Amino acid sequence: MKKILQYTGVLLVVVVLLLIAFGFYNLRDRHSGYYIDIDIDAPEPARVHAGFAALTITPEITDTWNDVEGNARYNPEQGDTYEDVTGSGRFDAVWMAGFHNRKPAKGIHDDLWARAMVLDDGQTRLAWVALDAIGLFSCDVIDIRKQLPDELGVDYAIISSTHTHSAPDLLGLWGPSRLRSGVDPAYMDHVKSRSVEAIKVAVSNLRPARFRFAYDKDGATPMINDSRKPIVVDGTLRIMQTIDAESDTTLGTLISWNNHPETIWNENLYISSDFPHYLRKGLENGIWDGDSLVTEKLGGVAVYVTGNIGGLLATPPSVGIECQFTDTVYFEPSFDKVRAQGLRLAQLSVDALNGESVVEIDHGSISLRAKSIKLPLDNNLFRLGAAIGLFNRGMIGWMKFRSEISIWQLGPASFLHHPGELYPEIADGGIEAPAGQDFNIPPQEIPPLRNVMPGKYRFITGLSNDMIGYIIPKSQWDQKPPHTYGYETPPYGEINSLGPETAPILHSEIMELIR
Repeated sequence: MKKILQYTGVLLVVVVLLLIAFGFYNLRDRHSGYYIDIDIDAPEPARVHAGFAALTITPEITDTWNDVEGNARYNPEQGDTYEDVTGSGRFDAVWMAGFHNRKPAKGIHDDLWARAMVLDDGQTRLAWVALDAIGLFSCDVIDIRKQLPDELGVDYAIISSTHTHSAPDLLGLWGPSRLRSGVDPAYMDHVKSRSVEAIKVAVSNLRPARFRFAYDKDGATPMINDSRKPIVVDGTLRIMQTIDAESDTTLGTLISWNNHPETIWNENLYISSDFPHYLRKGLENGIWDGDSLVTEKLGGVAVYVTGNIGGLLATPPSVGIECQFTDTVYFEPSFDKVRAQGLRLAQLSVDALNGESVVEIDHGSISLRAKSIKLPLDNNLFRLGAAIGLFNRGMIGWMKFRSEISIWQLGPASFLHHPGELYPEIADGGIEAPAGQDFNIPPQEIPPLRNVMPGKYRFITGLSNDMIGYIIPKSQWDQKPPHTYGYETPPYGEINSLGPETAPILHSEIMELIR
């Protein structure tokens, strides 16, 4: 009996040591020593060259499935079945990101894209890729950068995600169970290689360019709902049109808006980029009502990027979208609703470019600031996910993530990049210190970031170079009762945030970068 107890004790010690080793292996820094610290002043204005590219990153759907209960969740124990098209003897699913796990795609509604823009002022070559993806961790962004050939001459590459909720899981949260990742390594490699290739093509397409900046302040606001108090909505569409200086044709158009691309909502089982699909299509090919051309095309490559969407800002079923061709108002999620929204955004963008807010420049130059930052991981669920390998990202210290911020300027426009879903009050003002907050402090993240950015046109893009979840004002942090604004349960947001220190640290680092 004594020997059995000794053997059992030794076995338990070995198991514990193996688990600890497994955890430390998963927490290892994937890019040890990697650090970004860029400080480039703008040279004298000159002709800037620009290039664009659009490459598909649409996954292949082979095995499909039968959703017996119609709840958009794969539950074989409740009768759901799959078709083994590949003959592998297993369900080769494409797990869709967003809303909930156990959601395999049934097919493709529209392509997903890696859309790239490269700018070169003769001193600095800047690349920016917008992916139709839920997000990428910084480790994956660094992988893309390390794959860029030196001969491309790219000084800084930005990788942003649109955060569509109808794309494959690239973070690990939405697999067949809560403790199983939904990331397909082969598809992840495909997204990375296509991002590199998109930059290559954009570099090869560099042309002398001029730029037109515009915005629509109010037209798109009714299409956004803020589901958490305080209600702060910036519905501004911000647009940069790039034109070939020699042929006078559009090379590309960049559009930024503060809204979740999840209008198709939580029961959709088809791969889609959501409303950005129809927005980009309307700008590139024109806005059509059946066979009738309503608005001429801009042409070129349209690039959609997502702004500040914490709170969260979305177009739920309670928000109606009016079709511009009929009197129909769509409330229930459908691709008709998504199409109406995308084409409405396209029309507002064209109208803005034809309106009084436009500023055009023939010459310009790029100033650029970028730096790596450390963010503490205080979310115990995220800590567990990192330790068991659910998230494929490492630490650069004990429970500290490497992340990144950057800001650059071209003429009258500045572009700020942050790594998550920023609550709009941090960007545009309106932070409150409500009764019931967990820390009993006044607002910390002031002044609003957009107020201190340079230039007339101030673009803020989230989910850039990393994905860290929601960035919540510390004075609004609310996990413990009593809850803010009379809520009976904790509001949504904190469960998908690194922790309460994220927003103050990020705001402070960005303010220093701007200064």
